[in-house]
Amino acid sequence: MSRRTRFSHVAATVAVVALAAAGCGKSSSDSAGSSDDGTYSGKGIGLAYDIGGKGDQSFNDAAYAGFQKAEKEFKIGGRDIEPQDGESDADKVQRLETLAKQGYNPIIGVGYSYAPAVKEVAAKYPKVTFGIIDDETIKARNVADMVFHEEQASYLAGVAAAKTTKKNHIGFVGGVDIPLIHKFEAGFIQGAQSINPKIKIEKQYLTQTAQEGGFSSPDKGKDAANGQVEAGADVIYHAAGLSGQGVIQAAAEHKVWAIGVDSDQYGQSALAKYKDYILGSALKNVGGAVYDLAKSVVDGKPLSGEVRGDLKSGGVGFADSNPKYQAMKDVVAAVDKAEQDIVDGKVTVNTQ
Repeated sequence: MSRRTRFSHVAATVAVVALAAAGCGKSSSDSAGSSDDGTYSGKGIGLAYDIGGKGDQSFNDAAYAGFQKAEKEFKIGGRDIEPQDGESDADKVQRLETLAKQGYNPIIGVGYSYAPAVKEVAAKYPKVTFGIIDDETIKARNVADMVFHEEQASYLAGVAAAKTTKKNHIGFVGGVDIPLIHKFEAGFIQGAQSINPKIKIEKQYLTQTAQEGGFSSPDKGKDAANGQVEAGADVIYHAAGLSGQGVIQAAAEHKVWAIGVDSDQYGQSALAKYKDYILGSALKNVGGAVYDLAKSVVDGKPLSGEVRGDLKSGGVGFADSNPKYQAMKDVVAAVDKAEQDIVDGKVTVNTQ
């Protein structure tokens, strides 16, 4: 079984990603959330969603899968809270403080936009473990910065796109024009150009800021994808959260390929009618990161510091659920080789 196939299975079940064992995480000596005898004493896991919220079939839903798995396996409680349109950092602070006051531990902010709030609230509640996904700027004993090598998964998406296109013309749709999404674009372009240096690549960001709806507007994603198809692209990769549903819908309507992101979007029920046109997905095991942090707290050894997922650890990957993709033996072989080359250090993937 290839690493890619194994990751697909792991992501589907949100199994444990042993990042700490691989040296990717550091454990705090303060067993926050544990009683004196080492048993877990918190109320459960607290989860605060990013823009787009639960139901995006992508980033937030991946976090929710890990949340559910932790609740079930550890028999702990849990509370997840949706974001509000146009909210401020103060709103996020209030949300995290509410979870802390109610006794939840760990508490996880899903998305880089929670960085100021996590930094402020973690300082007020030093015995609670906080996690933040997609940010590595908070340096505190009770904070785990859960980040990923998104560019590596995106490289595989680029290889798949370049091997699949019939027109040597592909596209990338980013949700918001920020450094995090630049990593997705950079990896995708590098992967595609490793197959065909002269391939034509359409590139578009939906908005300059998240507040403008770049991660939460399927209509914007659909318009962008329609434009790229009209320009000649026949494989489109999105890194756009909820907006990506519009990209996938447009691709299906034009009968061209879409490549999903974060979750295995081929298997998402809300996208079922478009799944025949979802070639694969660049995976980020957000659910595994959420689960791992909860496990570390329940075990009395909370993770802290940077916890980074990559291809080698199983923190990122490329989903192969679509039988049509599996039947493309030359595409599968190219993606497998690219993955092995990255893991072996033969290829270093660009981040910008």
